[in-house]
Amino acid sequence: MHHMSRGRRVLVLAICCTSLLIVSLDNTVLNVALPAIRRDLNASVSGMQWTIDAYTLVLASLLMFAGSTGDRIGRRKVFVWGLVLFTAGSLLCSLAPSLDWLIAFRMIQAVGGSMLNPVAMSIITNTFTDPKERARAIGIWGAVVGISMAAGPLIGGLLVDSVGWRSIFWVNLPVGLLALLLTLRYIPESRSEHPRRPDPVGQLLIVALLGSVTYAIIEAPARGWASPAILGCSLTAVAALVGLLVYEARRAEPLIDPRFFRSAPFSGATVIAVGAFASLSGFLFLNTLYLQEVRGLDALDAGLWMLPMATFAFLCAPVSGRLVGSKGPRLPLLIAGVTMAASGVLFAAFSAEGNTRLMFAGYVLFGIGFGLVNAPITNTAVSGMPRAQAGVAAAVASTSRQTGGALGVAVIGAVLAAGTAGGADFATAARPAWWIITGLGLVTLVVGVATTGPRARATAARTARELDPDPPGAPEPVGAPPHA
Repeated sequence: MHHMSRGRRVLVLAICCTSLLIVSLDNTVLNVALPAIRRDLNASVSGMQWTIDAYTLVLASLLMFAGSTGDRIGRRKVFVWGLVLFTAGSLLCSLAPSLDWLIAFRMIQAVGGSMLNPVAMSIITNTFTDPKERARAIGIWGAVVGISMAAGPLIGGLLVDSVGWRSIFWVNLPVGLLALLLTLRYIPESRSEHPRRPDPVGQLLIVALLGSVTYAIIEAPARGWASPAILGCSLTAVAALVGLLVYEARRAEPLIDPRFFRSAPFSGATVIAVGAFASLSGFLFLNTLYLQEVRGLDALDAGLWMLPMATFAFLCAPVSGRLVGSKGPRLPLLIAGVTMAASGVLFAAFSAEGNTRLMFAGYVLFGIGFGLVNAPITNTAVSGMPRAQAGVAAAVASTSRQTGGALGVAVIGAVLAAGTAGGADFATAARPAWWIITGLGLVTLVVGVATTGPRARATAARTARELDPDPPGAPEPVGAPPHA
């Protein structure tokens, strides 16, 4: 595997990045199409939340499982099946006769998506063995997320306005098929020398935990917090969490090793990933609805409005990677926390949506912050971990991102739904949601400072020694996906 020509390695990277592109485009493109889907399929706010969250939740629940399955039975095999399922799911979504069917088909898409990103990351990590080359490859992987953020709203807007919302799922078909043919032809099969044993109980508990929490948050505004369904979900979530903590601590090879969290940088990266992606998904959800339903813009104009945010996210992602490489993760996390919180304050305290200049400034600030936050999350989660655990650590970071994304849409949508149900206009109903986004920016700032100092790094070194008592050499920081 290590004797590939440079051209072949670049091709493998390109194929892996293609898979990441369609999976991350899928969410940004869908956001712009929400109002059109809402009109066509008679959806409520919670219906729209489910269109996004059914996908994100399944993705978050299965990432760890898919990554370890790839290590066990063959990464290429799992990757190929992921492409097949994702492409088939996209085709089904484009044909969905009702909202319920659309949500069900989004879940099929997500099962495929969960098999692509962590596995692609393992393929990249195993293809680029030179640390410098690997860092560059991971930088390119990060830029792809920026591209999908920038292109998503525009491609989505163009397609929704010209062909209709169903066409956003057609885009995946040619790309998925091309990636499939190239994978079968050029990507070699690889497995882990010491794959982890399957952990079905841990897997079920994770699904129960994430699913019940999200269901409770999305459905509570309509059903009431004291309704039997919501109380049942809350109890399920608590039971699943306790079960996870007790069960995983006793297993020799748990799905998520609780000892990982003794490393302050690792725990910090997990918290920041959840917070940053919750604020991103909440930000996109609020703005899409505001621009199209309150300002009355069509999907393409709404996409163009989002462009400043996406452009700055795209430009700042590689800068952040270089900063992390030369100065460590602290500086980019500080700037990210400050700019994302400042963006939230502009909307929460200064009603930026009513003033074009302020709104533009809010978008730019958020884009800068989001662009900077990705590389440090990944690097911090994985650096100092023993090489054998790097894949699992990267998968936890990716899972945290998707979990954050699902919770952001659930919480921000619930706050908005509760406000509008009380008769408030959109701007007033959205104000508490903007304060939540501001708070999440501050979390990035505070946790970033707390978990990147010398004392925090010492806990990472101690954790690495516990996990791998006799390392062959000093553990090297291994990069991982900025967004899977």
